[in-house]
Amino acid sequence: MTDKIEKELIGLFEKWAKEEKISFCSLPISGSSREYYRIVSKNKTAIGVFYPNKKENIAFLEFSKHFFKKGLNVPKVYSQNLNRGIYLIQDLGDETLFSFLTKKRESRKFSPLLVETYKKVVAELVRFQTLGGKGLNYKLCYPRGKFDRQSMLWDLEYFKYYFLKLAKIRFNEQELEKSFRVFIDYLLETDCGYFLYRDFQSRNIMIYKNIPYFIDYQGGRKGALQYDLASILFDAKADIPAETREELLNYYVGLLEKNKEVGRENFLKYFYPYCLIRILQAMGSYGFRGFFQRKEHFLQSIPFALKNLEYLLGKVDLPKETKPLISILKEMINSPELKVFEKRKNNILTLRINSFSYKGGIPFDSSGNGGGFVFDCRGLTNPGRLKGYEKLNGKDKKVVDFFRDKDDVKKFLQNVYSLTDQSIKTYLGRGFTDLMLSFGCTGGQHRSVYCSQKLKEYLNQKYNKGEEKIKIIISNL
Repeated sequence: MTDKIEKELIGLFEKWAKEEKISFCSLPISGSSREYYRIVSKNKTAIGVFYPNKKENIAFLEFSKHFFKKGLNVPKVYSQNLNRGIYLIQDLGDETLFSFLTKKRESRKFSPLLVETYKKVVAELVRFQTLGGKGLNYKLCYPRGKFDRQSMLWDLEYFKYYFLKLAKIRFNEQELEKSFRVFIDYLLETDCGYFLYRDFQSRNIMIYKNIPYFIDYQGGRKGALQYDLASILFDAKADIPAETREELLNYYVGLLEKNKEVGRENFLKYFYPYCLIRILQAMGSYGFRGFFQRKEHFLQSIPFALKNLEYLLGKVDLPKETKPLISILKEMINSPELKVFEKRKNNILTLRINSFSYKGGIPFDSSGNGGGFVFDCRGLTNPGRLKGYEKLNGKDKKVVDFFRDKDDVKKFLQNVYSLTDQSIKTYLGRGFTDLMLSFGCTGGQHRSVYCSQKLKEYLNQKYNKGEEKIKIIISNL
C-alpha cells in the first residue's frame, strides 16, 4: 500500500467515525489481491479495504447493501470512495468458520457444536439463495451475470490448464473437450435462476458473536442451488466427515422443501455433478496458486480434494460420453506424484527462516499464512560499523567469533529459542505445515544473518535427530 492510499483510508475512517484513528494495521492477504486494514479510534473500529477493480467493488458494495436490507448476515457498509478504490465495512473480528473449526475440532468427527454451527450456515445459505436473490440487480454481477455455459467452460479449462497440465496428468485434449461439453449440457438441465454465491467456503464465513456472517460474495450471479452447497460441504481443508456431510445435505434439502423451492429427488439428481465441477474449479486454483505461483500451502489441499473426488465418483451418474473425464479423475486419485503432498502434510513442518534489511521491508510469507515471528536484531551490538567488517556477513568466521561472546546476543537468542520451541511444539501437535521466522537488522548482513544461522543450527540439533520432523528453508546471504 502506498502512503497516499493509507492516508486516504484513514481520512475516510475519521470522517465516518468523527474521531481520530488510534491504530492502523494490515490484515493477512487472502487468495485475491484485495488489501484489508483494521482501523481503530477511541470508540469505533472498521475494516478498510483497498482494491482498484471498480466493477468488482461496485458488485460487493451494492450486494452488501441489498443483503443487509433483506436482513441477511453481511457486514454493514460504512463509507466508500469508488474512484479511489477504497471503502469501509463493519469489523467482524478475525474468527473465520475455518479457524473456528480448526480450534474446536478434536478428532476426525464433528462435535455437536460444529454440526450445529454448520447447520446455522446452511440455513443462512437457503436465505441467501431465495430471499437474497429477490430484487437483486444482476446487471452488477462481475464478470458475468449467470453461471452459464461460458462460466462452466472457463472453470473446466482452468482445471485443464492449471491443474492437469502442471501436474503432468496425461489426457487426450479432444476427447476431454467433448466430455466437458456433455458435462455442461447435463448441469444446465436444472433450474439456474437462483442467487449463486460462487465462493461459499469456510474462509469466507466469519463467526461473530457466535453467529455466522458472510463476506466475499462479489463474484455472485444467477445459478443452480446445488453449487453453493457443494462448495461448503466439499470444502477441501474443512474435511467434513461423510456422515456429517450427509446430515447437513438432508438438513438443507428439508429447508428447501419447507420453502417449496424444489423437490428432494430433483435436487439430488444434480447435486453430486455440481459437487464435481466445483471441486475441479478448486483444483484449478490449487494448481495455479501452488504449481504456478509457488504458494505451497495451496498444494496441501490436493490430498483432501482427491479424497472428495474418490467419494464423488461413487455417487455421480453422468452420461456415458463423459467417460474420458471420469478416466482422468480416476488416474488423478491413484497418481503417486499427487500423493507426495499428502506425505508432506502428514510428516513435515516446514520452517522458513529469513534474514532481511528493514530498508527493504519484512519478507512476504509465500505459504499464505500471514507470516510468523519477526525478530528485530537492531538492538544488538553491530560489527558492521567496525573497520574490516563492512564487506563480511554473519556467516563469516570473523563475524561469528565477534558475536560468540556477546551477552546481549546470547540472551536474545535464548528468548528466540524459547518462543520458537513453544510454537513448534503446538504446530507439530496440531498438524500445521508452515511457520516463518524472520530476523531483521539495518543492512540485513551481519546480525540478522548470524541469528538466522544460529536458529537453524539449534533447530536441526533439537528436532532432526533420527527421523526428520521439520524441514528448514533458510534465505539469507
